[in-house]
Amino acid sequence: MIKDFVLSFDYWLFELINGHYNSFFDIVFAAISNAITWIPLFILLIWLIIKKYKKDAIIILIGVALVLLCTDMVSARLIKPWVSRLRPCHNPYITSIHLVNGRCGGLYSFVSSHAANYFGIATYMFFSLFKHYKYIWLLFLWAAIIGYSRIYLGVHFPIDVFTGSLLGLAIGMVFGILVLKKKFIFAHK
Repeated sequence: MIKDFVLSFDYWLFELINGHYNSFFDIVFAAISNAITWIPLFILLIWLIIKKYKKDAIIILIGVALVLLCTDMVSARLIKPWVSRLRPCHNPYITSIHLVNGRCGGLYSFVSSHAANYFGIATYMFFSLFKHYKYIWLLFLWAAIIGYSRIYLGVHFPIDVFTGSLLGLAIGMVFGILVLKKKFIFAHK
């Protein structure tokens, strides 16, 4: 009964978000969902890490790579094939769907790898680096907007994005705490 309610709510929320579209937001959310769009931000983050942490920057950047590797492997290689939930655009029960540029993606949607990856990065940055910066919340807003774009584009249900976000938060926290611990150990030798 609870499962039916959750799935009904998930379908309803998907149709609410995906069903309100226009050509301007099609372009905006397609760009937001594309990793190439974020290359300048990635370069800025790498520059800030190198500037602030100098010799420790390589450890921190390896941590970023490990977070991305873990979030992507767990979401795409473990959870998606195991759960086998069809993407909205492959789901025969979803009768009206707005796909931008006709792009649907792979067969399965649960969990969102985009949400896992970007929330993983944001959380890792929070725990390992920028906890003291007052604008750190912008990284979480960035990840949330990317997650929202996946629903808007018709390739994920809201639960896919929500659980992908939780996965990213967990993995990012683990790696962020490990880097903090390593920095603490090196600082006290």
